[in-house]
Parts: sequence; C-alpha cells; structure tokens
Amino acid sequence: MTPEDRFPGPEHPDSGPRHQPDLDVLPYGTYYEPDPNGGYSPTGYEAETYSGYGGARYLEQHWPATGPEQGHTVHAQNGPHEQAGYEPTLPDHPSPAHGGHPGPGPQSDDPPTIELGPPLPDPGQPYHPYPAPAPGEPVGPLYVVGDVHGYLDELRTELRHQGLIDADGHWSAGRSRIWFLGDFTDRGPDGIGVIDLVMQLAAEAAAAGGYCRALMGNHELLFLGAARYGDEPVQSTAGTASFLAAWRLNGGQQSDLERLEAHHISWLSRLPAIALEDGHLLLHSDTTAYLEYGESIPEVNDAVHDLLADEGVDEWWDCFRRFTKRFAFRGDSGPTAVRELLDTYGGARVVHGHSPIPYLTGAVHADDGMPPHVPGPYVYAEDLAVAMDGGVTMEGRLLVSRLPI
Repeated sequence: MTPEDRFPGPEHPDSGPRHQPDLDVLPYGTYYEPDPNGGYSPTGYEAETYSGYGGARYLEQHWPATGPEQGHTVHAQNGPHEQAGYEPTLPDHPSPAHGGHPGPGPQSDDPPTIELGPPLPDPGQPYHPYPAPAPGEPVGPLYVVGDVHGYLDELRTELRHQGLIDADGHWSAGRSRIWFLGDFTDRGPDGIGVIDLVMQLAAEAAAAGGYCRALMGNHELLFLGAARYGDEPVQSTAGTASFLAAWRLNGGQQSDLERLEAHHISWLSRLPAIALEDGHLLLHSDTTAYLEYGESIPEVNDAVHDLLADEGVDEWWDCFRRFTKRFAFRGDSGPTAVRELLDTYGGARVVHGHSPIPYLTGAVHADDGMPPHVPGPYVYAEDLAVAMDGGVTMEGRLLVSRLPI
C-alpha cells in the first residue's frame, strides 16, 4: 500500500528526515514515451521505449516508498500492514495526522470530522446507456486517462496537448474514444470541476460520433460514501471509523463536498467498475478483487451497482476496502494475477490506474529535490499490464495516452 493514498501529500509540511527503505526487487518494465511533438494524428504515436528497473524517481515528500513487507500473491493482498478502508502508513514512520509513530498495529484514533448537511435526494432520473456504434460504422482512436485527483488545469492541458479538446475546453476529437480510469476527486483542488468537464465531454463526444466514458475508482466509492453515510460508524480493523473520516484522511476536499449535487451522485453511482475495449481490459485498481464480484464484466458491474443502490454502510465499506488493494501485478506472481483476470473477463492486456508509477517501479529519490521522472505509461508484468497513474499528486504527470501502447 502506498502511504500517499492515506494522507493528502500536498497539504502536509515536510515530516522530517527519513531513512531510505529496502525496496522490493521488481522485474524490468518498459516506459512508453510518446512523440514529444504531441498532437492528435489519425495514425497515432510511434512507441519509443526504453527499459530499466527504477526508471522513475519519486520525490518522496512525506513518506518512503513501501518496502518488502507487501504481499504479491494473487488473492491474499491484505498484508499485515493493511487496515480495512485505509491505505496504511508504514510502521515506524511518523504520522502527521497524529504526531507520533503508529507502529505496526492498528490505529484507534480517527481523524477530525466535519458536519454534513441533509442527505441529497435521489434524482430519480432514468439511466441512458452509452450509444452503440451503427453497423459497419468505423470507430475512432482509443485513449485512456489516468488518475486526475482534482487537478483540473493539468487535465485540460493534457487533453489539449493530445488534440482531444480545443482552446475553450470543448470536444475536438471527432469520433475518438476516451476512457477515464477513475479517481476524479480528492487531494487536488477541483474534483467537482473535473467531474463536470468529463460529463460535458461525454455529451459533446456523443454528438460528434465519439464517446467519453469513465470507470469507478476507489475514490469515487469513498467520496459517494462520505456524502451518503457521513460519520455513521463502519466495521474497521482500525477501530471505529466512518466514510467521512476515511475520506478526509485520504485527501477529501471540503469544497468538493459542498459543491456535490444530485446529478453528480447519479452519474458517479452508475459508472462501471470494469470494461473491455479493443482487447484492453480496463480497470481502476491493480487488484484481483474484481474476481470476487462476478465471473463476467456485466456481473461485476451489476454487483457493484446493486451494492451501491441497495446495500448498507458495511457492504459499501467492504467494497471500497477491496478496490483499495493494489500491487497485485508486481513481483513474481504479477503475471499470473493479470492472466487470471484476462482469462476471466477477456482481453490481451490490462490497463489500470490507482498505483502511481513511481511506486510501481520501486524507485525513491536521491534527495536531489527533483520531481519523479515519468515519461509515459509503464508496461510491466511480462508486458501484460499498463500502468496509467503518472503520480500527478506527487509532482509527477497526469497521463493521457492512446492505445495500444
């Protein structure tokens, strides 16, 4: 688990000097580095690649990268340091939220909480699925977008760079197709602005013969849970906790919660958890937890939607906890985990967000003050997995890339 997924990095001051931890020994991976000239073209980019372990440098502002304690088995990813619902701090490192060393055991103190207003009503609007292409209709190029986490300006910049939007922020890519891999909110300054932009582009793309679609990430589950359940207690190995406490602990922004409206909730609640496009199995999280929700893509998506519609706070919390797992595709067992997903749901390669590339490579900075070097998506697990979270929350990059890579 990456500690940056527990605390919002940019809001915390430097927590002082830390030792460099031991790192997992990882297989070689490959960065995909797009044409530096950029821009949209009908043929796409030529893939210029280079290989090497530890190609990214992570500017570790607040915590070291995770060490060899993490498990890499296919199903048993809840290692001794994972606390249900939280993405835990490494043992023996200071926690700025509590001012001390949490140690290897569970924490009992909850973070500060805020008051919620009255629950938002169910808008009751009918759900209209994405339109299918007409018979024989050619499809446009396919793009994926990694974790945005409220960084609206960076998202606009990257979409513009790829020729997908114009200078005014409107769809300009014709029949192109885009999939956002989830995590629109938290940590960054304008998560609601990101959601509004994606919803706008979905309408504009459909009118132009393309489409803009999105997956549900673990932060969508967390954000929606905070809005719906607030401080209602949930069962957690970290002691009494709530969605609102976990949301704030994981970078939730009060301004996003204040601007959340019924139509945002309706749209977010209907996002699929998993999709298959052009042989690419699209997921938010690099975990095999999807297998626990169904043996087909429709079964998984229906199970998540049914849970969000009908189940209680503990079932919702458990879903969030499962989709917060990560790193299943790293290490010796990583290719096996990827193949299990591909064999079950189809496709030839998994494309995911969730785990920042600097953590996946196992690299830490050399105390040189430089931001992490993330030239593009990271291909690993015997070329079966593509990581798209460029670490925008840690001064990395917000990745928008054309598939295939």
